Amino acid sequence: MKRLSPHPTIHPTAVIKSSRLGAWCEVAQETSIVESEIGDYSYLMQGCQLIYTQVGKFCSIASYVRLNPGNHPLDRPTSHHLTYRAAQYGLGQDEQAFFEWRRSTPVVIGHDVWIGHNATVMPGVSVGHGAAIGAGAVVTKDVEPYTIVVGVPARPLRLRFSPEIIEGLQRIGWWDWPHELLKERLADLRGSTQAFVEKYA
Repeated sequence: MKRLSPHPTIHPTAVIKSSRLGAWCEVAQETSIVESEIGDYSYLMQGCQLIYTQVGKFCSIASYVRLNPGNHPLDRPTSHHLTYRAAQYGLGQDEQAFFEWRRSTPVVIGHDVWIGHNATVMPGVSVGHGAAIGAGAVVTKDVEPYTIVVGVPARPLRLRFSPEIIEGLQRIGWWDWPHELLKERLADLRGSTQAFVEKYA
């Protein structure tokens, strides 16, 4: 079994442009990360695509997840990208304002979020801490903390815990604990959530 380190582990086939990766991160093969930030301990499996996205700490992102896919301009005579990638077609200059518009609608993923295989989170969506997104879901609206969402379009299925437990977990903010404290309290992280909140909140 490979061992991760404070330096991000990046597969040679991954493409990372103008992005920041935190400590203990892992990026699997054929994943693309552009102008994004990945928090400590988060991992992305094979074939993920991220652009203009902020991912929190301890996030688990399964294969072929797409965060912030491109939006086409539906209010123009054509939605084709020749209007903003005109240089590719010998039609003139690229339209920089269009790309700034895309940057203005980032995806924000909180801490300790699990995103299932082949899920898509659309531009401008925020996903709260501790949420879980089902495989194949298409998330078009913000997701509340510790909420499980599924389907196309994604809809809330249920909360992971009671509101009191959720409030306690957010107050604890264990994702900000330093590495040595995580090691010291690993048994508690493996145990009962109720006991964990009672002990640390």
